[in-house]
Amino acid sequence: MKTLEKEPRSSALERFDFDRIEFGKQPTDHIFIAEFRDGTWQDPRIEKFQPFTLSPLALCLHYGQTVFEGMKAFRQQDGRIQIFRMEKHFNRFNKSLDRLCMPLVDRDLFYNALESLVRIDQDWLPDKDGISLYIRPFVIATEPRLGVKISDEYIFAVVCTPMSSYFDKPVKVKVETRYTRAAPGGTGYAKCGGNYGAAFYPTQKAREEGYDQVIWTDAKTHTYLEEAGMMNIMLIRSNKLITPLAGDSILDGVTRDSLLHIARDQGMEVEERPISITEIAEAFSAREQIEIFGCGTAAVISPIRSIGIEGVEYFPYHEPDARMFRLSRELDGIRKGAIADKFGWCHFV
Repeated sequence: MKTLEKEPRSSALERFDFDRIEFGKQPTDHIFIAEFRDGTWQDPRIEKFQPFTLSPLALCLHYGQTVFEGMKAFRQQDGRIQIFRMEKHFNRFNKSLDRLCMPLVDRDLFYNALESLVRIDQDWLPDKDGISLYIRPFVIATEPRLGVKISDEYIFAVVCTPMSSYFDKPVKVKVETRYTRAAPGGTGYAKCGGNYGAAFYPTQKAREEGYDQVIWTDAKTHTYLEEAGMMNIMLIRSNKLITPLAGDSILDGVTRDSLLHIARDQGMEVEERPISITEIAEAFSAREQIEIFGCGTAAVISPIRSIGIEGVEYFPYHEPDARMFRLSRELDGIRKGAIADKFGWCHFV
């Protein structure tokens, strides 16, 4: 792979304020690129970050062949950098590519791309509390041709951006019972652009009503919780962690999977099962103490302070002693090297 020698700190990095990070606005100095032509990935390289040049006829602009992942690198207490749950993300990336009829990326190419890019831009990951390096691998269809077809040409690229907390306070959510994010047999389990584009309208309508996010319900009956716009959903009731089953309409979240492992390791009972709106409303009416939170690579754990169900507002428990924060501290400790990584999740660069 062609790469660049490590350069002096860039002017963008010198000017960047790590105390005022706006997620996704400031890329690091470099980008990884490879092209798929004639049935194979070719010319993998790292270049200075710069815009793509695409034909206006590029198929990604018209027919939705776009797939991405969201990952993070962390600087541990001893100064080493690790990319969290590399293999899990790699497998999900290829699962999404396969669903969109796009060429798979082999393990060596994926690993080398991420390792090399993080290594050359490691100065964008300072030894500073609460800062991580968000990594965005993606593939887009680039064949310049109008016509509904599977592209024969693609770009695989990886970019990075520094990140702090995605949500800076507990969120207010609305349970969506009219619009649908995904249906059985669809692309809900894939991280493809179309899933997010289709979610914008109902999410915007919810924001106009004062909510931060929506929680989607099942497409058939709109009575069971599925996931939020960018997070899986979890509940804690009586020391029991409950979350909807991942399936073809719910993303198999990496943070979700990590928290399930940690909860079991902490002795919590774990249930992966359907969660009905009625169950939630009845539990609140019975004055149960319930924790509800979203989890994802960007959001990590995002406490829900208010949940609107068919016009009624309920208020989950989110005080500092909530069990979800114990799970969050354990996850953060593993990622930062303060707690032993007994699960083998940390891939060191």
